[in-house]
Amino acid sequence: MKTVAVIGTRGFPGIQGGVEAHSYHLYTHMDDVHVRLYRRRAYLTEQSSQSFPNIEYVDLPSTRIKGFEAVWHTLLSVLHILFHRPDVVHIHNIGPGMFAPLVRLMGLPVVLTYHSPNYEHSKWNAPARWLLRQCERISLHYSNRIIFVNRYQMEKCGAMDKSVFIPNGIDPVTRSDSTAFLEKHGIVAGGYLLAVGRLTPEKGFEYLVQAANRLPQVAQVVIAGASDHDSLYREQLERLDVNKKVVFTGFTTGEDLRQLYSHARAFVLPSVNEGFPMVLLEAMAYGLPILCSDIPGTRQVELPETDYFAVSDVDSLCAAITRLLDSPVEAQHYDLEKYNWDTIAAATRQQLFPH
Repeated sequence: MKTVAVIGTRGFPGIQGGVEAHSYHLYTHMDDVHVRLYRRRAYLTEQSSQSFPNIEYVDLPSTRIKGFEAVWHTLLSVLHILFHRPDVVHIHNIGPGMFAPLVRLMGLPVVLTYHSPNYEHSKWNAPARWLLRQCERISLHYSNRIIFVNRYQMEKCGAMDKSVFIPNGIDPVTRSDSTAFLEKHGIVAGGYLLAVGRLTPEKGFEYLVQAANRLPQVAQVVIAGASDHDSLYREQLERLDVNKKVVFTGFTTGEDLRQLYSHARAFVLPSVNEGFPMVLLEAMAYGLPILCSDIPGTRQVELPETDYFAVSDVDSLCAAITRLLDSPVEAQHYDLEKYNWDTIAAATRQQLFPH
């Protein structure tokens, strides 16, 4: 059985993040590959003890210092790889990709999955954005093969024979009849707009909070997600919630998240920047009516034009919410065939082990 070393993700299961969710679904669908997953010890939770037959965890020291944690942990991971050589190294995202040249010097092939252009995120200052752009340049040059989850980003980076588009995926879901988690948080089934994601500025939750507080027909907004490094953004959202319509459930997974998706009136994704949002696929799998900001990341899926609103525009979002709430309540049906994780895992395996 061939071995792939995975770096650039905080790990899984039970760890918040789009890259983390992507990695969980991808590698648990690779039964015939030995996966050596490098995890950041500071982020491990009780759920992280769950084991899988084909996955080996290597838990290394890490911090929660923004801008430093990924560099430090990736360096430690690469040093471990030096003495525990896999067949291929799979790097997630451009920041950790700065170590691609070092891995290549070890004589190991590198496959990069490009999730999003992190330098476009407002949480980074000018020097950090410059550094991330250099990481992008290094990553693209030194990787043997590059997987883009966003076709637009692949085209933006230029035509390269070693690049391929492989989207994120979704496993089949079943709706939950239980409302225990909702009742715990005072959430009314069928009466709330749902948003899911980390509490970081690029998610644009402030536009949803402002829109909800303008519209009397919006009874509740539920935001399922937690802060990464500090609580400043959440505090900003709480200040904007002048009519106290927003319920923050924190990082939510498993049956609790299933209940939130199952009983929402609609799903709203107000992000300013996304690679390929898995939460959008999740909402589609549950048949929810959807509203999302008009950005390249959300255009990866085929939604009606009425499902989009202008990015960072509260007026546009208010109009979209009003239109949606004036429509009959009915489940939506989306074609998710191309987002099957078995197919995606097979395509990724071909990139990891082309011969």
